[in-house]
Amino acid sequence: MATHDSVPTLEDIREIYHSPLLDLIARAGSVHRANHDPSAVQVCVLLSVKTGGCPEDCSYCPQAARYHTEVDSHALMDVDSVIAAAQQAKDAGATRFCMGAAWRNVKNGPQFDRVLDMIRGVKDVGGLEVCCTLGMIDDDQAARMKDAGLDAYNHNLDTSEEFYGNIITTRNYHDRLRTLQHVRDAGISVCSGGIVGLGETEDDRIGMLHTLAALPEPPGSVPINALVAVPGTPLADRPRVPIWDMVRMIATARILFPKAMVRLSAGRVAMSESDQALCFLAGANSIFAGEKLLTTSNPDFDQDQAMFERFGLKPRPAYLPSPDAALTA
Repeated sequence: MATHDSVPTLEDIREIYHSPLLDLIARAGSVHRANHDPSAVQVCVLLSVKTGGCPEDCSYCPQAARYHTEVDSHALMDVDSVIAAAQQAKDAGATRFCMGAAWRNVKNGPQFDRVLDMIRGVKDVGGLEVCCTLGMIDDDQAARMKDAGLDAYNHNLDTSEEFYGNIITTRNYHDRLRTLQHVRDAGISVCSGGIVGLGETEDDRIGMLHTLAALPEPPGSVPINALVAVPGTPLADRPRVPIWDMVRMIATARILFPKAMVRLSAGRVAMSESDQALCFLAGANSIFAGEKLLTTSNPDFDQDQAMFERFGLKPRPAYLPSPDAALTA
């Protein structure tokens, strides 16, 4: 994996982020075209393999046990059902399959052993990059997932360290960074990004990107999520994120991480095709498809296929060379 030649300062990132928007989109588009096929967008599927009942208090999350949402809790799925879902995702055109469990942290035992079997089973489907997001993990658990065939692990920073305590109190920022370190040490590609629309300032968004840029190795993928305000959560009344905020974040991430996958993640269901086109022009080259993104609504495969045809886009193949060898500008 690539390491940094230099780390951009907060002021460097602030200057990029606050560039005139059309100039920023043009610059990010040039960086994107220099490092990726601009017509190729990776289609990912995120399956909730264990839903609800989470002890964390993430203010945006409908799976937190303490909030009164309409999410029903479901125990950890059986391995065969997960493998069948992975095959279905592959048949629909996905090339990355991510499994998410509503846990604070992974606990060793029969359930984690079952997750390892899921990883092996999805790997055996072939043609799918395999990703997990299970909460905090230690170094041994990361190594065991790597041995099982895991390609990537998602653990979002969500926001800046300064704003983090306003959103989550059941773990701290260093807990997040420690998990990312375990993932890197195991040789697993890091997938980490954040959420726009939590009530953070622009400096908080810039601070989060700076933290990612200052990691010992740049992340292989950077998801940019628009908050989906779910009734029953503390952030239920937050206004919808302006598309310009999403475009600005995606473009800045693309410039900072030229080789990374920049993922247009949660919130797409509220975006028009024109909104999404702007995100692709700004450097997004990955989406999550399927009618559910964990527990929230998401565009289905047919909608995305029609959009791809209109835009002249195509699904990006799995395992292209070095998607995780991102270099920081």
